[in-house]
Amino acid sequence: MSMQNREMSASMMTIRLAFASFAAGVASASGAGDAPFPRPADHPPAPTNEVFAPNLIVTFKRPAAGEPLKLHIFLPRQPAENRPGIVFFFGGGWISGAPTAFYPQSAAVTRRGMVAVSAQYRPQSSHGTTVADAAADARSAMRWVRQHAHVLGIDPARIGAGGGSAGGHLAATTALCDGFDDPADDLQVSCRPALLILYNPILDTSPTGFRNERVKDYWERISPVHNIRKGAPPTIVFLGTKDQHVPVATAEDFAARMRAVGSDCRLVLYEGQPHSFFGYREGENPYFWKTLQSATGFLEELGWLERESPLPAARK
Repeated sequence: MSMQNREMSASMMTIRLAFASFAAGVASASGAGDAPFPRPADHPPAPTNEVFAPNLIVTFKRPAAGEPLKLHIFLPRQPAENRPGIVFFFGGGWISGAPTAFYPQSAAVTRRGMVAVSAQYRPQSSHGTTVADAAADARSAMRWVRQHAHVLGIDPARIGAGGGSAGGHLAATTALCDGFDDPADDLQVSCRPALLILYNPILDTSPTGFRNERVKDYWERISPVHNIRKGAPPTIVFLGTKDQHVPVATAEDFAARMRAVGSDCRLVLYEGQPHSFFGYREGENPYFWKTLQSATGFLEELGWLERESPLPAARK
């Protein structure tokens, strides 16, 4: 058996053991299924020591240089089959960042019955890599989750992608852009997500877009707004009107192009908000709750989540 197949078998065994633990009622108390998730409005402020912990952290890729890449997996409390899933990618300008950035969103959708994954990729600061390398890692992550969908309890036809800023860009490239595949991947497995949830995503890497100098040799192939085509998945985009990196006009152009090819694309604008306005911030940021409510509403409309009573109004 090859090293790759042995690692895949070990990963599947780890996941199966985790599900067995859930079924026996002995899941880790620090896992996403047990940690409290405070809500806004009439509820008290979130404690400053709030911890969101994944149920599993598994290796999905071993680059030629640097440490192995991990997926941080949040599982619903009750195991089931054919649940929807989503893979989140952190932001940081493709230079820095960590999967912990999307722990709160992952924990939140897991409580509604989805499987959530916060993925690691190779940013420049830690691996000396390019944007193309990061895009390849994002595609590898999507393929790994789809390959393991049956042991994760995920419906392989309902795997979404999401992320913030550069991570939103990477999520969008898995849906819209061709190429940037790792030759070690099984290219028979699709990396295409069935929907996108994007938080102030980088949508334009053209010479007038974001950090074109990092992608100047291939920007046309890796710029989401320039690669929209028929069949693009349903998408929701959250953006502050004072974003320093993503002009409102760019997001409006992206949404218009998506609709022009027949795809559902919602653009939700937040007046006066800057880049990265949506972070959890110990539960005190009302825009975390507002974007979460819009994201889960989007998932409900698409039938990925069952409708529930509305969240209380966000704290002012």
